Amino acid sequence: MCLDDSQQQGMVFNVQKYSVHDGPGIRTIVFLKGCSLSCQWCSNPESQKPYPELACNHGRCIDISKCGHCIPACPHGSITCGDDDKPVIDRSHCAGCDMPCAAVCPAQGLLVYGKKRTVDDVLRVVEQDMAFYARSGGGLTLSGGEPLLQGAFAVALLREARTRRIKTAVETCGMVPAETVREAAPYLNYVLYDIKHMDSAVHKAHTGLPNARILENFRILAEEFSDVPILARTPVIPGFNDTEDAISAIAEFIKPFGRVSYEMLAYHRLGTQKYHFLGREVPMGEVSLDKARMDRLQKTALDILGERVQISH
Repeated sequence: MCLDDSQQQGMVFNVQKYSVHDGPGIRTIVFLKGCSLSCQWCSNPESQKPYPELACNHGRCIDISKCGHCIPACPHGSITCGDDDKPVIDRSHCAGCDMPCAAVCPAQGLLVYGKKRTVDDVLRVVEQDMAFYARSGGGLTLSGGEPLLQGAFAVALLREARTRRIKTAVETCGMVPAETVREAAPYLNYVLYDIKHMDSAVHKAHTGLPNARILENFRILAEEFSDVPILARTPVIPGFNDTEDAISAIAEFIKPFGRVSYEMLAYHRLGTQKYHFLGREVPMGEVSLDKARMDRLQKTALDILGERVQISH
C-alpha cells in the first residue's frame, strides 16, 4: 500500500448505499465528479463538470420574502429575487467560491453538488456495510461522471479498498488515458463498461467525442486483464442507437471477447429535475423508448451473443 493513498483527495458528489444494480451483490456507489463526454441523455447532469456546482430547488425554498439569507451571503451578488419570490441565480458569475449561500439556506433549497473528500473519508462510509458485502458478494463501485478521469484519486481509492478487503468495481465510459486504465485494472474485481455506438461520427455527434479511445481501452481491459469480468452496457437512446443495425454492430464487436457479458439499458428521464435545479434545459426533451422496440433490440443482441446477454426488466 502507498502510504499516501488514504489522504488522496478527489471531487465526490454523492455516496449511495445499498445499490443492487451496479455490480454483483449489495454495493456502495461512490460518484466522482467530471466527465469527458457530453451525452445528451445523461441522467446525472451534476456529474459532468469537474468542480462544485450550486443547485436551486424551488420546491424547498420558503420564499425570499420570508427568508432571503442567500442574497447577502453571495460574495458575487449573483442571487436576486425573482417574480415568483424565489432565488434567481446569475450562473455566469456563480463560481470559484465556497458557496456560503447554500450554507445559510435553512430549507436546503440551495445545495452544492461536489465536495473534496479523502480516500479515508470515503472508505469509512463504505466500510459501514461490510456485513452486507460479505453475505452478497458486493462491495464498492466507482461511478460518475467518469470516475477514471480523476485518475490518481480513483486508483488510490481502489487500491486502498482492496487493502481493506473490499471488493471493487468501476462504471466507465472508457474515455480516459490508456495508462489510467492499466493503473486501475489490477485493483478491480469487476468492470461495467459503456459502449454506446460503433460509428465514430455518430458517437461524436451525440456525445461530443469520437469512440476510438473507448474501443481501444475496452480491448486493453478484455485482452490484458482477462481475469477481470466485464459487463458491456449500452444505454438504448431514441434517435441515436435504437436500431437493429446499431445494436448488432456493438454485439459483433463484443462477440470475440468470450468472457464479456452484455446488457442494454432502456432510456429514461429520471434526471430531468436535476437539469432544472442547475438552471439547464433538458437536452433530450420529451422523447421516450417504447417497450416493444426495446424487446426487439434485445432479441437482436440475443441472436448474436446468446446467454451472454443480461435481460433488463
